Amino acid sequence: MTDIEGTTSSIDFVHQSLFPYAKAHLREYLQAHAHDTAVAQSLAQVAQLEQRALTPDRAADVLERWIDEDRKATPLKTLQGLIWAQGYAAGELRGHVYADTPESLRRWHARGVKLYVYSSGSVAAQKLIFGHSDGGDLTPLFAGYFDTNIGGKREAKSYLAILGAIEMPGAGTLFLSDIGEELDAAREAGLQTCQLLRDDKAKPTAAHPQAKDFSQVSRQFGL
Repeated sequence: MTDIEGTTSSIDFVHQSLFPYAKAHLREYLQAHAHDTAVAQSLAQVAQLEQRALTPDRAADVLERWIDEDRKATPLKTLQGLIWAQGYAAGELRGHVYADTPESLRRWHARGVKLYVYSSGSVAAQKLIFGHSDGGDLTPLFAGYFDTNIGGKREAKSYLAILGAIEMPGAGTLFLSDIGEELDAAREAGLQTCQLLRDDKAKPTAAHPQAKDFSQVSRQFGL
């Protein structure tokens, strides 16, 4: 089970391409789609989190601030995913993955390893990144996707819920992430863990096995 940002894909891609794209198109998108079911539900969730009534324009103010703060709020992630979908469909976005990601995922899949994604980005956004990736459509390689609807990534109960959903024991499940606190929570839930140190943005955590890329993961865990 793999994280995305800093693990399969560059943090810079998310922060320098995806986030600015969503912010630039947010107000226009909300004006055009405020009455769509998914958008209306997300706006209602934003108002609930803010504990005040919000017009779409006021909600956009909040959402823009959340983007700047990199807030891991489910309604923000849902709306970002919807906006990115338009960008991918228009050919204005292309999902970044590290060069070793497609090869490793395909090799693991071919060996019968079940692959899952757990990211703070919405499931829809996850599928867009992998479906429109630099390495082609990688979505057929994954058996399932999870986002913050199942719980926060720094909470052990989230990983227990995922184990229940995929019907796998923790000892038989490896979680890959660059974030030590996420790995701590996964280990507390009984999962095996490995920290990816792709670049100098990752903060090494000695409590977990470490790898610089997926080939090192393969060697360490016999994948």
